[in-house]
Amino acid sequence: MRPLAPIGLFALLALPLPWLTGSGTVLNLATMVLMLATLGQAWNLLGGMAGQFSFGHAAFFGTGAYATAILQIRLGLDAWTGFATAVLAAVAMGALVGFASFRFRLRGSYFALVTLAFAEVARILANSLEITGAGVGLLLPLAPGLDRLQFTDKAGYYWFALVLCTAGLLIAARIRDTRLGARLAAVRENEEAARALGVDAFAVKMQAIVWSAGLAGAVGAFYTQLFLYLDPHIAFGPQVSVEALLGPIVGGTGSIWGPLLGAAVLQLLGEATRALTGGVTGANLVAYGIVLVLIVRFFPDGMIGLGRPRALDARGVSG
Repeated sequence: MRPLAPIGLFALLALPLPWLTGSGTVLNLATMVLMLATLGQAWNLLGGMAGQFSFGHAAFFGTGAYATAILQIRLGLDAWTGFATAVLAAVAMGALVGFASFRFRLRGSYFALVTLAFAEVARILANSLEITGAGVGLLLPLAPGLDRLQFTDKAGYYWFALVLCTAGLLIAARIRDTRLGARLAAVRENEEAARALGVDAFAVKMQAIVWSAGLAGAVGAFYTQLFLYLDPHIAFGPQVSVEALLGPIVGGTGSIWGPLLGAAVLQLLGEATRALTGGVTGANLVAYGIVLVLIVRFFPDGMIGLGRPRALDARGVSG
């Protein structure tokens, strides 16, 4: 029960932000931080807790995004039905990717390449099929209303993003503090040893990827409602996969709060870089790259591990 108190406190403190500021820029930034933190948490469930580094989380994000868009535009269903279906569709995609990878014990760079391949195949299909709008994409009609998950002001989107982020934190905390979390940690540290101790590595990794994919699909559905437009490059492009893994790596993989911390730092850094460079295209990506290299080189536990004492090796040297 220990993680629930700080998570509840975070939600309580974040809730009144729209009432404390009239700035649309601040609310936009906060909404993007929460959305990318949830996407990072989705990656963290698989890459951080299970040690299965994915380079293709866009496959799950895009599946969720297109599922809700297609149901609303092509079938005229409400956004809530589309949102639920988006999560289920992403879960199905996660199960497919997981079965194709884990059944044959693919891991490391092989697993990363398989996930990247699935995302690229999905992008090519979305770029070719009429139901997805092909290369033109899909545009949701602007019709504010709770049944369509469209809000008349930015506060509504912020609060919805806060609910998603809080749900991601609760899922991560719940998984970490159960037997599933212990088994995932065992598989992450040494899969052969975990198997020898009786851990069904295939089953626990399948559970991790299904939870991860479902959460990423929910973020994709939220993105659709926020921007009301999708095309294959947005939904399945490499930028989504990169943003999914950057936050957890910078903030701290395997930790509950790492994705949120990393997303906040990267978004603030991006805004500062754009302001200092006058909006030079790609300047924020250069800044992200520098931060990522520094974190990986000097702080492998991420920013959340800065306050932790570093372990000493046999020679008494910090590692």
